[in-house]
Amino acid sequence: MLLLGVSLLLLRSIVDGQPGVKQTASSHRVYPFNNGEVILLNSWIKIRESLNINYLHSLDADRLLHNFRINAGLVSNEVPLEGWESPQVGLRGHFTGHYLSACATVIQQYKDTVLRQRIAYMVDELSLCQQHLGGKYLSAFPENDFSTLEKKYGEVWAPYYTYHKIMQGLLDVYTTTGNKTAYQLVLNMGSYVQDRMAKLPEAEIEKILFSAAANPSNEAGGMNEVLENLFAVSKNPAHLKLAAVFHRKWFSQPLANGKDILSGLHSNTHIILVNGFAKRYENTGDVYYRRAAMNFWNMLVYHHSYVNGFSSGPRPVAATPTSRTAEHWGVADHLAATLSGQTGESCVSHNTEKLTATLFGWTAAPKYADAYMNMFYNAILPIQNKEDGRNVYHLPLGSPQKKEFLKENDFRCCNGTGIEAFGRLNENIYFQKDDSLWVNMFIPSQLNWSKRGIQIEQATNFPEKPATRLIVKTQSSKSFVLKLFIPSWAGSKTRLHINGKRVTIPIKPHSYLTISREWKSNDTVELDFLFDISLKTMPDNKQVISLMYGPVLLAFETEKELVLKGTIDEILKGIKKQPGGLKFLLHNGGIKYTLLPLYQVSEESYGVYATLRNEY
Repeated sequence: MLLLGVSLLLLRSIVDGQPGVKQTASSHRVYPFNNGEVILLNSWIKIRESLNINYLHSLDADRLLHNFRINAGLVSNEVPLEGWESPQVGLRGHFTGHYLSACATVIQQYKDTVLRQRIAYMVDELSLCQQHLGGKYLSAFPENDFSTLEKKYGEVWAPYYTYHKIMQGLLDVYTTTGNKTAYQLVLNMGSYVQDRMAKLPEAEIEKILFSAAANPSNEAGGMNEVLENLFAVSKNPAHLKLAAVFHRKWFSQPLANGKDILSGLHSNTHIILVNGFAKRYENTGDVYYRRAAMNFWNMLVYHHSYVNGFSSGPRPVAATPTSRTAEHWGVADHLAATLSGQTGESCVSHNTEKLTATLFGWTAAPKYADAYMNMFYNAILPIQNKEDGRNVYHLPLGSPQKKEFLKENDFRCCNGTGIEAFGRLNENIYFQKDDSLWVNMFIPSQLNWSKRGIQIEQATNFPEKPATRLIVKTQSSKSFVLKLFIPSWAGSKTRLHINGKRVTIPIKPHSYLTISREWKSNDTVELDFLFDISLKTMPDNKQVISLMYGPVLLAFETEKELVLKGTIDEILKGIKKQPGGLKFLLHNGGIKYTLLPLYQVSEESYGVYATLRNEY
């Protein structure tokens, strides 16, 4: 009876959605490699990475530090940055946090001495600012912004949002470069937040943090996530306790219970909270937070997302309006009428991709690998200008649209997440556990599986050429299991070759092809896919369609509203691939359309979703 009572208690806790139930690590748990173990090889994706690194090198450290110095009462004669880093804007300092994170990633990958020296200089200068501000507080905006937030629950622009960016940037510098000064700065900043929160009753905290639901200007960013990340390093229970303050139950409880409350919420405010929930589960094993994160992902991807996996769009009419009406989740499965010029905030795409990778790590489930690949090619890569590396704030999918790349001195949130995303193009290509290696992405890269004494080189021009080749390098024969991802779009005509010989094996889309053997140096594995044009429809209007070629979302070059005539079969049959590269032609309704991957669009006027009319 005692055992039965414990079981019922456990079940009741899960059903009621109460935090506190723990579970041991799942047998499906797999692990990504760190940035220093995976290097991109020469390719068009490597060029995108290089554009980003060049941009990081081009920025001036003293200009990034200007507002911090002024706020600390120190002298700075630098020309201030503009956009959201302007001295008059409440978010000033946020981009510097993103910059620290992005540079830390590049340093870990390439041992970049220029960026290492620059970051060390910036950390020392930020330490000086913190000392002048009393030894704990550190920001580019005045401390009084927090006081205003606590008194008025608004009338100030997101101090915790910016504070989080700075904390996370410094923590990333420490975990990747070992800079102990950066770590001390983070510890001091965490202590400052702890002091402030300790003075506030729970009712006041709830008003401060719940206000972000109605007023995204008060968003707390990823304070819960960075404090969980800090605990993972410090193992200080005080950091775990402080993180719990920002894990608001009004949001986590419905998610844990499987209730979709996303409609009307500011997208990036809340998806960052979910990334924090995920880290909470990893730190504590509390299945409440695991359930909240996984349920949220299912709601988001299957009921609130467009064809490329991003999700932010116009705020539902019934919701309370704000100035940023295009950064919200709408009514579930109602997307066809939301194709404004401001859909697809880049920050949301970046944070969705992060969550997707995390959930794959928990489960090794193909659905997460499939969604990650879709977002990589069709939501992340398209935000960058392939000529100069500038990023967009929004990525509209209607027609006719143009990508509005941020100006050179316009430092907004999506500029910050953009430099982080393009500093991490090498992430989540490979995963590992024991003697098994998962290959999730087909990107020219070199993996140093140091624990196993194995190197894998992946040679491919994917997706322009629908194939990839892996070469094993090892000093002696090694037994390991190779798991090759077979995406949802891959058909039965996919071919496998080992050391040049065809291997006949059933190919199942949305699965892993498992090869277990003793590998010798220079053994090769080749996968050849057959891409087809496929058509995707909106959930609420089957006449609103988009086209994909294998994993690639296609965009129409058009300066007019995109309306196609004829049946679906007629349209699909009318699309002709052109020699060399991924370019297609479609003659329809007396108009000749050129189609190309959305990630190749720069200055062209384009459209992704088209309205289908069956008349001629």
